Amino acid sequence: MASQEIETLTAALSRLPGLGPRSARRAVLWLIKRRETSLVQLLEALDAVREALVECRTCGNVDTTDPCGICADPRRDARSICVVEEVADLWALDRARLFTGRYHVLGGRLSALDGVRPEDLAIDSLLRRIGEGGIDEVLLAMNATLEGQTTAHYIAERLEGFPVRVTQLAHGLPVGGELDYLDEGTLAQAIRARRPVA
Repeated sequence: MASQEIETLTAALSRLPGLGPRSARRAVLWLIKRRETSLVQLLEALDAVREALVECRTCGNVDTTDPCGICADPRRDARSICVVEEVADLWALDRARLFTGRYHVLGGRLSALDGVRPEDLAIDSLLRRIGEGGIDEVLLAMNATLEGQTTAHYIAERLEGFPVRVTQLAHGLPVGGELDYLDEGTLAQAIRARRPVA
């Protein structure tokens, strides 16, 4: 039986995504064995992030500077905005290095069941950014869920009065996917989005 402090650390780690109680216990044991090096470095890194963490007032990204590194980067195409549900989506898209514009984080998606309304999301700040001018394209990169697509449709309707091109991520067959293993929703979207062979 471990001390209360070790049990508290294990419980805190087990609440992290992807870590259950057993994985958290293994991580705690690994940190205890390396307490003079790895544990100290982890504590210092966590404390530094806790002290410096801010939300970008422009896009909603989480960084240690405001504006965030993406919004402050002059190499980014300021005429394109990619709208995402959460910061994790922004980080995933930016890691791929395929979108060279800027981002806007909504902070969730519309959901009648969860009581999430348009005013609960950063939609008004998106409209203000677009209203300031200089934006040519708004890419709606919502998840392919019912709530994600409802959110994308709602934003597209709100953008109808703006002189911007509204685009959406393509949905359908994944690269390397076999038809036999795909769900009906993915197959239906792939058929609806079919295009001529060049």
